[in-house]
Amino acid sequence: MGDVKTTLAADAAPSTAPVPPDTTPPRPVAGSSPDPGTAAPGPARWERPALLALLAGTALLYLWGLGESGWANSFYSAAVQAGAESWKAFFFGSSDAASSITVDKTPLALWPMALSVRLFGLSSWSILVPQALFGVASVWLLARTVRRTTGSAAAGLLAGAVLALTPVAVLMFRFNNPDALLTLLLIGSAAATLRAVEESRRPLGRPLRWVSLGGALVGLAFLTKMLQAFLVLPALAVAYLLFAALPWRTRIGHLLAAFGSMVLAGGWWIAIVELWPAASRPFIGGSQTNSILELTLGYNGLGRLTGDEVGSVGGGNGWGETGLTRLFDADSGGQIAWLLPAALLLGAAALWWGRRERAVLAAVTVWLGWLLVTGLTFSLMAGIYHAYYTVALAPAIGALVGIGGVVLWRHRRSLAASGVLALAVAATAVTSFVLLDRATDWHPWLKYAVATVGLAAALLLVGIRHLPARVGAAVAGAALLASLAGPAAYSLSTAATPHTGSIPSAGPAVAGGFGPGGRGGPGGGPGFGPRGQTDGTNGTAPAAPPGQATGGQATGGQATGQNGQPGQAAGGAGGLLEGSTPGAEITALLEADADAYTWVAAAVGSNTASGYQLATEQPVMAVGGFNGSDPSPTLEQFQAWVAAGEIHYFIAGGGGPGGVGGGPGGTRGGGPAGMGQDGNTASEISTWVAESFTAQTVDGITVYDLSAGAAS
Repeated sequence: MGDVKTTLAADAAPSTAPVPPDTTPPRPVAGSSPDPGTAAPGPARWERPALLALLAGTALLYLWGLGESGWANSFYSAAVQAGAESWKAFFFGSSDAASSITVDKTPLALWPMALSVRLFGLSSWSILVPQALFGVASVWLLARTVRRTTGSAAAGLLAGAVLALTPVAVLMFRFNNPDALLTLLLIGSAAATLRAVEESRRPLGRPLRWVSLGGALVGLAFLTKMLQAFLVLPALAVAYLLFAALPWRTRIGHLLAAFGSMVLAGGWWIAIVELWPAASRPFIGGSQTNSILELTLGYNGLGRLTGDEVGSVGGGNGWGETGLTRLFDADSGGQIAWLLPAALLLGAAALWWGRRERAVLAAVTVWLGWLLVTGLTFSLMAGIYHAYYTVALAPAIGALVGIGGVVLWRHRRSLAASGVLALAVAATAVTSFVLLDRATDWHPWLKYAVATVGLAAALLLVGIRHLPARVGAAVAGAALLASLAGPAAYSLSTAATPHTGSIPSAGPAVAGGFGPGGRGGPGGGPGFGPRGQTDGTNGTAPAAPPGQATGGQATGGQATGQNGQPGQAAGGAGGLLEGSTPGAEITALLEADADAYTWVAAAVGSNTASGYQLATEQPVMAVGGFNGSDPSPTLEQFQAWVAAGEIHYFIAGGGGPGGVGGGPGGTRGGGPAGMGQDGNTASEISTWVAESFTAQTVDGITVYDLSAGAAS
């Protein structure tokens, strides 16, 4: 923080003189390629050590205690394990090495983790370390990009620090969801587009190469998390159209080339999968017609906006109230909202005070457009929404705070500029107080310290032009400290807490939060505690009230089954959002004669299957995919596999809409042993298994031996 404070004092002398107009060639920027005949000044002596310190601190924050989260999201960890065993499963993103069904996303995010497991063996670290490294790379790339476009090392360091300390960023870069790689690729697309704008002003520049790279990175981001990647496109296109120093026809031609590179980078895999014979590839998880195009445009596309998502277990208000305040509510606020008001204020102010610097205008257009389009989409979407999606806003917030803060600091002799800067600090102090106040029993003194220091610094910033330089630098340092204290505290709490399950959340438990179904989901569950967690303590499910099952999601303690009877023990069978946690006896049972079967077991729901697969490192079929609602396999297919002796066991008590969990031999929802809704494929398979085979109980789990099916 000291480096940034010193730099803010010396970065640029205050001046009331008009800024000279931006001309071609541009002024040299340290770290950029100079025009022929000019020499770019090198970085200040302190700059590289400061950047290295930022990256080292980020690496420590993201890597420390990483293995404590175990399999994290076991849904993706199982697919990573499968990809490390089978190249076919690797390519398709299959949930198991025998490739019965894929995950409900395109697979690019799985590939680095699967390669890591191939190299270092299956472990929590080999899965999660690539995610942490993506985080460090994201901080570096954002800091470098902001440094390049503003010419200010302080702006770059501040942008990188804000990203590194955003609680939801700490969560996602220590977790194995696709959002970590998505964030890095989208930062890269913005960096390449801004470099194209810069190159367009050089006599020998190559803007087409850079803008095409930006398009290709968006295409790769699409292969990471599908249509969410396209939310940055309006900002990138507008910035290039407005600020590239080229004829309009050339700009449009370059954007068309970038679009082509995006289609190639993101479409090749879609085309292969769509053209591949369905009989020789896995079922496309998340779709109802075994189509990757349906998954892209429906469940993971327009359905996220409209709430019309066939196969989903919720929708509409089941995922929280929509509206412009959604990003500040109990679910999302502590994840991302700390500096959101400041980013909007500083971004708008930078458009005015930086209006004579083309590079600054282009950068603010990119980051402000990114923030507005993505933020409004998350706020208003009626389909599946989770608070951790907001990590996609963190780079834009960091960049706008860094750019806007430095631009206004350069103009601090202006009362209007210092007033806006003070308003941004005051808004951050008030926002931090509100967010910290929701965690009522968690360091209650912190909110008062942040509010007091932040508001005092804001008052002094209004009159900053009257203060000596060293006092002004101290005030700026106090403002930075107060602004970052809240998110930094939440980030440390996040890094110190293990996270598991499909809906992780950053920071401590807060009052008033809930996740999808928190007010009563299908069949009484899934129910969640604060901020969409399963119990408000970062990934552990609560025991249900008497008479209501927990859905088999518990990872500790005793679950409660139907009519208040003991249900599935301690997360044993798993559930809709938590992976199964098999004991030694059932693990040994599945491993026995494993080589004689294609699948050592089958279970309803991907999370139920995942724990058994990760424990045995053998394929376990996820009947019905993630929700247990996908029509795969059909009853006829399943019966044929059983008759051929390809499936050894069927594990009851899994997750699916309308009924998950249940104790040994118990029933819940629609099918026997708590398996799925009446009328869907999972329910039909569950009913047939229960009627045709004899149940046995192993480690408190109901298991059916299907090997006799081959003889019949």
